[in-house]
Amino acid sequence: MTAPYAAGASRLPEPRGPLSAAVAGLLAQGRELPRDSCEEAAAADPYGEDLQLALYVLYELHYRGFEGVGDEYEWAPEPLRLRAALERVFLDALRDDAAQRLPASSVDEAMAELLVEPVGDDGTSVSHHLAREGTLGQLREHAALRSVYHLKEADPHLWVIPRLRGRAKAGMVAVEYDEYGAGHADEMHQCLFAGLMADLGLDTAYGRYLEACPAEMLAVANLMSLLGLHRSLRGALVGHYATIEVTSSPGSRRLAEAMRRAGAGPAAVRFHDEHVEADAVHEQLMRHEVVGGLLAEEPDLEKDVLFGIGATLLLEDRFCALLLGAWRADRSALRVPL
Repeated sequence: MTAPYAAGASRLPEPRGPLSAAVAGLLAQGRELPRDSCEEAAAADPYGEDLQLALYVLYELHYRGFEGVGDEYEWAPEPLRLRAALERVFLDALRDDAAQRLPASSVDEAMAELLVEPVGDDGTSVSHHLAREGTLGQLREHAALRSVYHLKEADPHLWVIPRLRGRAKAGMVAVEYDEYGAGHADEMHQCLFAGLMADLGLDTAYGRYLEACPAEMLAVANLMSLLGLHRSLRGALVGHYATIEVTSSPGSRRLAEAMRRAGAGPAAVRFHDEHVEADAVHEQLMRHEVVGGLLAEEPDLEKDVLFGIGATLLLEDRFCALLLGAWRADRSALRVPL
């Protein structure tokens, strides 16, 4: 039986600029958004701390919300208006930059590239670093930051299921069924990650390490919410999720090795061992049934699938560069200490 993650909502994080401060003022104190908040969003750094935190908080209203914030804010016009402005800035930047990160002209070409493991380590892989020389402290930092994704693993991807048909829908349901433990609550990947955190001496409370997360990790989490919440981005969501599943197994194998080498404990090792096995199966389902089925039904979505792949690779590259840059300089990658 794995350790359950703590129930309940988390506290609103401290703002990191005027946009996140405006969101906090609205949600915590009922203050109206400044009239120029959408204009301010249009001028903000799309990958910056302020915009990414504001967007994360607004997305979290569709998950568990926050302590002291009323449920009515989930679909209230004011937060949705600002969220749309923030999304436009983020999406525009992603569309420009993802095309440079993934110049493939077809989904088949992009998938072929994802399936090729680099020969050796080119110095940009966090999993290679952790398997080879990572410290227990670095493993703890990596897990704390990833918790904003893994403690709701698969949740945003469920939103795409009503928007799919035929093979794509059936394949996606099959993958998600495994993610949720095939009907066994303690086998859900979210719960397995909570067990990993407990083995590493981390707090398993949902949202506990949000304050520690830099913009690079918030952007990784925000991408899946952005794509999951918009029907028009269903093709991009499929490309995004396929990228995660196709590339997961080799990296999970290295992370399992890192956990064993560091003596992290059986639950920490098990989380990654489970992903080595499960994601090898999921890779096939995603490629042949979900991506293949979607494009057989809606071939016009191929560019969207490519965008989802490129955006995922782009944001993971940025996050990996942040971690490795900090660790090689012998400093923490966290905004605040554990």
